[in-house]
Amino acid sequence: MSTGKKSVIALIILAVAAFFLLDMGRFLELEALKAHQGELNALIADNLLLSLALFFLVYVAVTALSLPGAAVMTLAGGALFGLGWGLVIISFASTIGATLAFLVARFLLRDTLKSRYASTLHKVDEGIRRDGAFYLATLRLIPVFPFFVINIVMGLTGMRTWTYYWVSQLAMLPGTLVYVNAGTQLAGIEGMGDIVSPGLLLSFVLLGIFPLVAKFIIGRIQRKRLYSRFRKPVNFDYNMVVIGAGSAGLVSAYIGATVNAKVALIERGSMGGDCLNTGCVPSKALIRSGKLAQQMRQADRYGLTAVNPKVPFADVMKRIHKVIETIEPHDSVERFTGLGVDCIQGSAKLITPWEVEVTEGDSTRRLTARSIIIASGGKPFVPPIPGIEEVDPLTSENLWEIEEQPGRLLVLGGGPIGCELAQAFHRLDSQVTQVEQGDRLLAREDEDVSEQVLLRFQEEGVDVRLGHKASRFAVEEGEKVLYCEHQGQEVRIVFDQVLVAVGRKANTEGLGLENLHITPTERGTLPTNDDLSVLYPNVFACGDVAGPYQFTHTAAHQAWFAAVNALFGQFKRFKVDYSVIPWVTFTSPEVGRVGLSETEARAQGIDFEVTRYGLDDLDRAITESEAHGFIKVITPRGKDRILGATVVGEHAGELLAEFILAMKHKIGLNKILGTIHPYPTWNESVKFAAGEWKKAHAPQRVIRWLGKYHSRRRG
Repeated sequence: MSTGKKSVIALIILAVAAFFLLDMGRFLELEALKAHQGELNALIADNLLLSLALFFLVYVAVTALSLPGAAVMTLAGGALFGLGWGLVIISFASTIGATLAFLVARFLLRDTLKSRYASTLHKVDEGIRRDGAFYLATLRLIPVFPFFVINIVMGLTGMRTWTYYWVSQLAMLPGTLVYVNAGTQLAGIEGMGDIVSPGLLLSFVLLGIFPLVAKFIIGRIQRKRLYSRFRKPVNFDYNMVVIGAGSAGLVSAYIGATVNAKVALIERGSMGGDCLNTGCVPSKALIRSGKLAQQMRQADRYGLTAVNPKVPFADVMKRIHKVIETIEPHDSVERFTGLGVDCIQGSAKLITPWEVEVTEGDSTRRLTARSIIIASGGKPFVPPIPGIEEVDPLTSENLWEIEEQPGRLLVLGGGPIGCELAQAFHRLDSQVTQVEQGDRLLAREDEDVSEQVLLRFQEEGVDVRLGHKASRFAVEEGEKVLYCEHQGQEVRIVFDQVLVAVGRKANTEGLGLENLHITPTERGTLPTNDDLSVLYPNVFACGDVAGPYQFTHTAAHQAWFAAVNALFGQFKRFKVDYSVIPWVTFTSPEVGRVGLSETEARAQGIDFEVTRYGLDDLDRAITESEAHGFIKVITPRGKDRILGATVVGEHAGELLAEFILAMKHKIGLNKILGTIHPYPTWNESVKFAAGEWKKAHAPQRVIRWLGKYHSRRRG
């Protein structure tokens, strides 16, 4: 650190220390100023210019050093100097003080940040260069953050000093006017009757409504600026256009049709999206076939003769497609057309915030709508591993087209999709090797959860390779090969087909986002606000394309907020609620979770405790020879409020539902314990988990006293 920086830091520390050690803050309290107002007014009358100069310097110092008391001094300025002089002197003093704080923060910290976070700071500076003045004005007019925080944070950016000064001067002026005016009225209070004087009441009314008025004005300016590049249609074809007919798009369109809005639903593929055609439905049908095959092998557990089932793979796939066909009418064009939705088969491209170009075969047409919802979904991510194109990789998208069973299946990825499909194919007699770069499966879960799944996979014979980083694919002498790096060694794995399950990415290509200057986030999803709008107040996104949770049920959850805000946002906007998001991995054992895990609670510094109940103790689990797994509940220390729950075992997804309901409606473990659960059911385990918490928090002293009491009663 340079000598100059050390000197500045020393001066600041000395000044701040002197302020607090000498208790200078007592002079910046409204009561003290009122008590000495007569004396101060006399001094000011005799020495106006000197008084103005001293007040100016003190105000600059207080603001520059971010000391408490600036708000009181603003009121005092009106009380002592009146509206005219008070407004002028405080307006300039506050801006100069803020600019000094801005410059000090820049001098002390910016170079350090620039050396450590150059790329991040460059992006911030680009945004400040483009929109910094507007955002600064917004923060000044609507003080979401304290002004001293704005001074310091802006000093770390590349904003020009002059820009910072004049924007602050102008944007703080309305607020300064309101406070100074309030000060002039406070100076005139002599008795209780003066408190309800019209002038004073007006000042407080202005103080109260100023942020609302400023927010409204800023909103109007921001909207006008956003839409200035486009011409808004006079009339609209639709109230709402929805792009994508997956879970999010279908729910959005359904809500619109329910409230009699005119809705267009555009889909370039199959109605129902990934969930129906390539995701949830086919994968769970495959998992069920695999589970039955495994039960046949383990029939001796139930007193029957175990058999090794023959697996006609083509018939298994036919059943999967039959399941899809059975569910298909729920998401069909016919159903949604009957609801009043215009279903359009084609590709959609955004032209303006109100206009969508639809390509249907060789023809194109344009639709206009008050609001647009982007629900274009996602697709499997295929990593750029050298040689991967040569081995014709399968993904969850094209997997369902195969008719012949893979003999040696390589599954790349240890997340939920990879684990579900690896186990299912192994149970259907494929020789499965699962490769995971990390040190455990299901990395989002706690280690004890991952361990349970890994042990089951190993017992069943899945070849799980943890800590193996895929380096390159090759075809050697007619065989497909993957080379991995493991503990510094090269590992060679031969396979017949590879299933890539390393994650998903949002479908944003071809949407015309560049026409609206919308840039996807680093994760590839669209940058949504709390109301799920994307940059423009009438353009929304939901589902996989929006993130952050890429689950079918989350997509439907988001769709409600997107549709309601799209149709009624001019009256009220609802913020999407992610407080209780559950998910289930459909392996054996199943893994269900809602809320925090142990790992997440620890990372957030929460003082928590863990209640655990082993499903091997549950009567119903024992009768079904499925006595394995556990329930784990996270609660604040000493309280029964549920912060998170994890279930590992059979029917985990169904058992999780009671915890989801309890978290959503803030029902504690005590109330779950007091609820009758039928016997013998799997759901009793939830009550027993609550009982474990109660047992751990039983009042031991009272119980000991009761023991003595009953002992005396026996004589």
